[in-house]
Amino acid sequence: MICPKCGSEVSDGSAFCTKCGASLAGAAQNNAGATQNNAAQNNAGYEQPGYQQPNGNGAPQGNPQMNNGMPYGQPYVDPKDHTGEFDPKDISDHKVMAMLPYLMGTVGIIIALLASRESPYTYFHVRQALKITVVTTILGIIAGVLFFTLIIPIAAAVCVIILLVVRIICFFQICSGKAKEAPIVSSFGFLK
Repeated sequence: MICPKCGSEVSDGSAFCTKCGASLAGAAQNNAGATQNNAAQNNAGYEQPGYQQPNGNGAPQGNPQMNNGMPYGQPYVDPKDHTGEFDPKDISDHKVMAMLPYLMGTVGIIIALLASRESPYTYFHVRQALKITVVTTILGIIAGVLFFTLIIPIAAAVCVIILLVVRIICFFQICSGKAKEAPIVSSFGFLK
C-alpha cells in the first residue's frame, strides 16, 4: 500500500505510515474499494453464458458446469454402445442368432443372415463379425505374401490372437444383451 500523504510504500494492514505518521485507515478502505471495483470491471464480460474466463496464463478454463463435454450429473453415454437403438424384444428373440457370427465365423455370418433377415439386432452383430473376419483375412493374406520376412507372419499371428479375444468380448456382450461395436476394428475407416 502507498501512503496518500508522503507517497512512501507501507506494508498492507498498517494503521499509520512509518515515514510521516499519517493515518492509513481511510486509505485502506479506499484502496480496498478500488480493488473490488477493478476486479468487477475486469470480470464484466465473463458472466455471459458460454464465455470461458481465462486462467492466469490467459488460456480459457473449462466450463465449471461441464464434465468432458457433458453437464455434471448427466450419465456417461458410450458412443460405441448402440443397445438403446434396438427393441428389447428383438434383442431377446434373436440373441442366439446374433451369437453365431462370432462363434462360427463366415459360416455363422451366412446362417445368421439367412435365419434372421428381419432382425436389426442380428444384422448389427453380423456387420461387426464381418469386420473382424475381413481384418483376419487381410492379415492372413499379408502373412502369406510376406512369409519370408519371418517378423510379419509372427506379427500377423499376434494380431489374429487379439482378434480372437475381440470375438470373445463381443460374444459375451451379446450374452448380456448389448449391442456394442467391436473393439479395435470399429475404428478402422475402411470398414464403416
